[in-house]
Amino acid sequence: MAIPAALAVGLLVLPLAGVLARTEWSELGTHLTSSGTTQALRLSVVVSFWALGLSLVLGVPLAWLLARVPFPGKAVVRSLVLLPMVLPPTVGGVALLLAFGRRGLLGPWLEDAFGLTLPFHTSGAVLAATFVAMPFLVISLEGALGGLRPRYEETAASLGASPLRVFLTVTLPMVAPGLLAGAALTWARALGEFGATITFAGNLPGTTQTLPLQVYLLLQEQPAAATSVSLLLLAVAMAVLVALRGRWTGTPAGGGDRRRGRAPEAVPGREDGAGPGDGAAGGAASRREPPGAGVREPGPGQGNPEARGEPAADGAQERWALHAEVTGFDELTLDAPAGTTIAVVGPNGAGKTTLLRALLGLTDRSSAVLVLGGSDVTARPPHRRGVAWVPQDGALFPHMTALANTAYGLRARGVGRAQARRSAQRWLDRLGVGDLAGRRPGQLSGGQAGRVALARALAARPRLLLLDEPLAALDQTTRAQVRHTLRTHLAGYGGVCLIVTHDPVEAVSLADRVLVLDGGRALQDAPPEEVTRHPRSVWVARMLGRNAWSGTATEQGLALPGGGVLVAADPPPTGAEALAIIPPEAVALHRERPGGSPRNVWPGVVREMTVSGSRLRVLVASPGVPDLVAEVTPQAAAELGLADGVEVWTSVKATEVTTVVR
Repeated sequence: MAIPAALAVGLLVLPLAGVLARTEWSELGTHLTSSGTTQALRLSVVVSFWALGLSLVLGVPLAWLLARVPFPGKAVVRSLVLLPMVLPPTVGGVALLLAFGRRGLLGPWLEDAFGLTLPFHTSGAVLAATFVAMPFLVISLEGALGGLRPRYEETAASLGASPLRVFLTVTLPMVAPGLLAGAALTWARALGEFGATITFAGNLPGTTQTLPLQVYLLLQEQPAAATSVSLLLLAVAMAVLVALRGRWTGTPAGGGDRRRGRAPEAVPGREDGAGPGDGAAGGAASRREPPGAGVREPGPGQGNPEARGEPAADGAQERWALHAEVTGFDELTLDAPAGTTIAVVGPNGAGKTTLLRALLGLTDRSSAVLVLGGSDVTARPPHRRGVAWVPQDGALFPHMTALANTAYGLRARGVGRAQARRSAQRWLDRLGVGDLAGRRPGQLSGGQAGRVALARALAARPRLLLLDEPLAALDQTTRAQVRHTLRTHLAGYGGVCLIVTHDPVEAVSLADRVLVLDGGRALQDAPPEEVTRHPRSVWVARMLGRNAWSGTATEQGLALPGGGVLVAADPPPTGAEALAIIPPEAVALHRERPGGSPRNVWPGVVREMTVSGSRLRVLVASPGVPDLVAEVTPQAAAELGLADGVEVWTSVKATEVTTVVR
């Protein structure tokens, strides 16, 4: 492969080397400063910049449509965009002449209506250069827009930004590399255009005679001068390509999943001051603190805090109850009073994220009739619903600092810049990341970025707060710290919060209710204590660390799908579809078949052993019944000689089996 590759490089380098070798360096200055060359250079600059301007005005919307909007004939339109890149320039000039010439399709009308004659005029040279150069901008920008994940724009809309504001403040800055690369290539291509220009606009000195046309004329009379001018165009083209360094497709900032320069995780306990026992799943009193706990409210005489994007005093705070009727993939009705936090749990594909996006109005899979605080916002676009969304990775705008990110929602609501930044700083201080206000997302650790994302959503004062696994990417210590901070602020929140989670500690410690979804349907909607004691879903029971078996109730207990029978002390009515819950600590392990009182005894093989706190969780596979998880002490495991592949007997007392009708 090296030999043909070297030949290819030689094929590309030798012509350039020929230009350098034949250049009369002593006469270079004289050739480039001659009147004809300087006149052609000025005209080339004017034509190329006009062509760039037209390409930006027309090409940016076209690239956005191709990247974001599905419409009939899209493939044909994209082919038309690419056509000038593969079409011979002279053929393009002929096509322009037949379309805009004095005898063309539009030429007579343009001349009669506006007195505009494009051929043999500078405007004709601009049109020819735009025709051949604009595709470079469109293709580059379309690639950048296609690589930009929509969640940044969706998050901005949820913070109250209008579509135009989102485009100007989020989309364009994030695709700036693609836009700048496309603009540079467009300008360079317009500067070097020859075939379409001479065919359509002619070669009139001072009017349409650009530098490439000047090279063509000089080559016939002054070959040395033609070589010098060619060297100038070659140097400009190489400078553009070297500046782009191969990034002509324009990867958007933040378009990838991996961040460079990510700071290390925060030292545990340094930023949030989480209290002891934060990770424990306590009762309602330990989960929810009194309204306003940990939030410093503005004192008398400080004006209207809502106008500044700050939380109002308890007596003046608005309250927004939730009523939602969701149809489509998700089918459920949600009602929650103000101040309620609902944990949404379920297996992958259950419809959790679809539910959040339906409430935001961002998906066609499901739609929602949404009423917040008595106001029906169903017909409103996402940016006017008062619904803030925090995606799993936070979706912090990578081109903004933490302070600018946090102030974004306030600025979108019309709050002044200085006022919004002061309020944003207060929210960052409350979340323990105020000293990081000047950093950009790529300079923050995962925990720090998560807290900034929460501060941004809370600062926007939404009526409905949607959190999609906001703590999933954090380590255990940082997660406990952020959970503690989030719980403190949700205690005084006047709206309703939905938090999607796979963590039972989050569900129990943060939520007033747990909504269990499966296949878009609500299997259970109850307080955490009820869901913990009587889960109605195999997935939820296993998420809580319990063994869960489904089957059909019999007089003795539960008939399992595999043919086994689970004996229960208090079986449900015969024939009912039920769920059996067995705590891992109720499963006993033996090396020999046990005798005595256990009613449920099965042989099995150890498949996996994992550490859970100070105990070991042992997965046992048994024929005829589902796998069982048992919890034993390390000492018991050693005495039994447990290891992968060891044959054991499992036993469960009938009194330890809890059955729930599904």
